[in-house]
Parts: sequence; C-alpha cells; structure tokens
Amino acid sequence: MTEIEAESGGPHVREIDRVAAFTDGVMAIAITLLVLNIQVPHLGEGQGSLLDNKLLHLWRDLLAYGISFAVIGRYWLIHHRFFATLVRYDRRLVTLNLVFLAFLVLIPFVSDVIGLYGDIAAGVIAYAIVLSATAMMNFIIINYGLRRGFVAAGKRGEIESFAGVRGLLVIVVFALSIPVALVSPEASQIMWLAILVLRPRLPALPHGASD
Repeated sequence: MTEIEAESGGPHVREIDRVAAFTDGVMAIAITLLVLNIQVPHLGEGQGSLLDNKLLHLWRDLLAYGISFAVIGRYWLIHHRFFATLVRYDRRLVTLNLVFLAFLVLIPFVSDVIGLYGDIAAGVIAYAIVLSATAMMNFIIINYGLRRGFVAAGKRGEIESFAGVRGLLVIVVFALSIPVALVSPEASQIMWLAILVLRPRLPALPHGASD
C-alpha cells in the first residue's frame, strides 16, 4: 500500500485535510440528528398537568441521546488529535476511516430504536452492536496508524492510550451488554454508563488545557 506524505506544507497536505474535514462534517451531522429523535410530548387541551409524566417517559430517549452524544463527541476529539499527528497515511487508512463513519452514522438510527423499543431485547442489541462496531473500527484505525508509523514519533504517547487496553474496554462493555439484554434490556442499558468511567483520558489540549 503506497504511503502518502502528510507533513505540513507537503504536496498532499490538502488531501488529508479534506479527509479530516469530511470526517468532521459527517460527525457533526450525526450528532445533530440525535436530538431530532427526541419527540416533544403532545398534550391535549387541559392536559398541562401531565407534562411531567410525559417527560419522564422520555428517559430512554434521553439516555440514548446522552450516551450517543458522549460517544460521537469523544470520537471527534480522538480523530481530531489523531489526524493532527499524522505525518503520512495510505489509502487503506482512508478506507478504514470510511468504514468507521459507516457505523457511526447509524448511531442516530439505533438511538431512535432505543427510544421506541428500549424495553425489547432486539432494540437494545441493535444499539449495542452498532456502538461496539464503531468502537472497534476506531480502535483498528488508531492501531493501524501506529503500527505503520504514520504518527509523528514525538506524538505517539498522545495516541497510544486509545489503542491500548482501556480502548478495548469500551468495546467489551457494549459487547457484554448484548447477552445481558436477552435477560434484562434495562440492565443492559445501565451497563453502557460504564463507558463514562472506563474511557481513556485524552491528552492535554494545546496551551496546557485538559479535558
């Protein structure tokens, strides 16, 4: 697989920037679509007192929204930093990134499924499969870039945490929630909250800021 230089000022810098910009655009659309899955309760005349109860019934929609927003937002941060560290890349890396995006854009759809059928095992399993597949592709992309030496030598430490055990734990949480959903869809959804604890820490932002 032919490697392409991506160093600042190089002849192909605009091409890798286009890949990164396309990824940003797809993620922005996906994260925006999440809120469209949350339907505003419709009340008849004189039913205003029922609004609290109607909003409480949206808890599955809000849970799926919160987890999905956190997942997509974090992948955006990871990819932003990953692409910034690349000194070269190849067509396979770009293809892997497209496969990653193919799973990521399904997240709003399965979030809607959870909102409608969060008490049914099949709906929960569909969500877990898409999220675990997205996490797996993110893990593969980072590992591929590191293994091929595409990441700048001085930046490898910033990226390696996403390619290690803690990166795998996110995949494991969603994968393990699949058999749990067959017994209790609600318990399976509660398991997903573990990703907020198991997530790898992002390296410091420029100028000393941190996540």
